Amino acid sequence: METYTTDEALELMGFGKFQLFVLVYAGMGWVVESMEIMLLSFVGPLVREEWKVSAENESLLSSMVFAGMLIGASGWGFVSDKYGRRTCFLFSTLFTSGMGFLSAFSPNYPCLLALRFLVGIGVGGAHVFSSWFLEFVPAQNRGTWMVVFSCFWTIGTVLEASLAWVVISVLSWRWLLALTALPCFLLIPFFGTTPESPRYLCVQNRTSDAMLVLERIAITNKAALPPGVLTYHQEAKVDHTGLASEKEDLLPVSEKECTFDNAMSSKYGGGIAALLRLLSRKLLRSTLLLWFAFFANSFAYYGLVLLTAQLSDANISCTPGQTNVVQQKDANLYKDTFITSLAEVPGLILSAVLVDWFGRKASMWFMLFACCAFIGPLVLQQNELLTTVLLFGARAVAMGSFTVLCLYAPEVYPTSVRSTGVGIATAIGRIGGVVCPLVAVGMLRSCHQMEAILLFELVLFLAGVACFLFPIETKGRGMD
Repeated sequence: METYTTDEALELMGFGKFQLFVLVYAGMGWVVESMEIMLLSFVGPLVREEWKVSAENESLLSSMVFAGMLIGASGWGFVSDKYGRRTCFLFSTLFTSGMGFLSAFSPNYPCLLALRFLVGIGVGGAHVFSSWFLEFVPAQNRGTWMVVFSCFWTIGTVLEASLAWVVISVLSWRWLLALTALPCFLLIPFFGTTPESPRYLCVQNRTSDAMLVLERIAITNKAALPPGVLTYHQEAKVDHTGLASEKEDLLPVSEKECTFDNAMSSKYGGGIAALLRLLSRKLLRSTLLLWFAFFANSFAYYGLVLLTAQLSDANISCTPGQTNVVQQKDANLYKDTFITSLAEVPGLILSAVLVDWFGRKASMWFMLFACCAFIGPLVLQQNELLTTVLLFGARAVAMGSFTVLCLYAPEVYPTSVRSTGVGIATAIGRIGGVVCPLVAVGMLRSCHQMEAILLFELVLFLAGVACFLFPIETKGRGMD
C-alpha cells in the first residue's frame, strides 16, 4: 500500500493560507513574551523611584520574571509534549493574561515581585508557539518563515517601547502593566480555531486525527494530499557497526526507537523518559551545546535590553559633576530604547540572508562574534550617540543569532521530545535572564562598566564557539 509522511504532505501542499493563520496566531504568542521582556526596561526604574527600593531590589524584579520563565519553559514544554500544543496554549495564555493584569494592582513591592514571577511562569510557554508553527512549515521554507515569524518579536519590542513612551508621560506604570497584558487576552477568543499539530498527533498514534488536520490544510490551501495512507514510522535504519553517530540519531526516529520511547515512558514516566533521551549518549553533545547556546544568547539579548537603560544612567551617576539631568535622562531612556528596538529589523534581514546561504551553524557563530565586536568599545564610557550606535548594532546581530537558534533547536529534536527539549533549553536560557540583571543593573550601578562588558564579551565568545561545535547542520532537513 502506498504511504506518505507528514513532511511529504506538507511539501506537496506548500505554504498557504492555512500556515498564514498559524503564523499570525503563534506570532501573537511571541508579541506577548517580547512585550513582557521589554517592560522590564521601564518598570524597574519607575518602581525604584516610587517605592524607594534599592538597586539590588530593582534588579531582583527582572530576575524574578526570568526565574518564573525558567520554571514555565520546562513545565509548559512537558505539558505540550504530553497533552498537546493546544492544551499548552490555552492554560499558559489564561495564566499569563490573568497574572499580568493583576500585577497592575500590586499594593507593595513584595506583591509585585510575586505576581511578576507568576507572569514569568506563564510567559515561559511562548517557545511552544514557535515549535508549533514550525511543525506546519515545509522543510524548504522553514528558514525564511522562521525569520518572518521572528518579526512578531520585533513588533512586540517596538510596540512596548512606543507604549511606554506614551503611557508613562501621561499615566503611571500601573497602566503600562495593564495595557501590556492586553495582547495575551486577544489570543483567547481565537483559541477554538487553532489546529493541533499533525506531527504531535502522529506521535500519539492518532493518525486519523492527523489526517483531518492535513485535509483541512489541503482544503484551505486549495491543494491535494499525496496519494496513499498517512504513516508516521519510517523504515528503520540498521546500524551494523553498533556505534550509531549522533547525526544518525538526530534523523527522524524509526519504529524501533518509538517502541523504546514507549517502554521508557512506561517505566519512568513521560517527563523523565524525555529527559533521559535528551541526555543519552547519542544526543548528549547536542543537548549540552544547545543549553549553553540558549543561556548565552538569553544573557546577551536580555542584557542588551537592560544595558540600553542602565548605560545611560551609569554614565550620569558615575561621572562627576552631572546634576539636574533627571528629566533629560528619562526622555533619553525612552528614545534610546525605541531606537535600539528598531535594530531588530536589520537583524532579522541579516539572519534571513545568512541562514539560507551559509546554514544555521555558520550564521549563529558569525553573528555572535559580530556582537562581541560591537560591544567591545563599551568597556570604556562613550558619548550617548556612539553608545546608541554600538548598542544598535549589537542588538541587531544578537536578535539575528537568537532567531536562528530558535529555528535550529526544534529542527534538531524529534516530535516526541521536541517541546520538552526546546523547553528545557529555553529554561536554561532563562538562567541567563536571571543572571544578566545582576550584571547589567548591579555592576553598572556600582560603576563597574568595564567588568560588566568584559563578562558579556566572554559569554558571547564562548557561545560562538559552542555554535561552531554543533554536530549537525539542519538546513534543508526534514522534521520528524
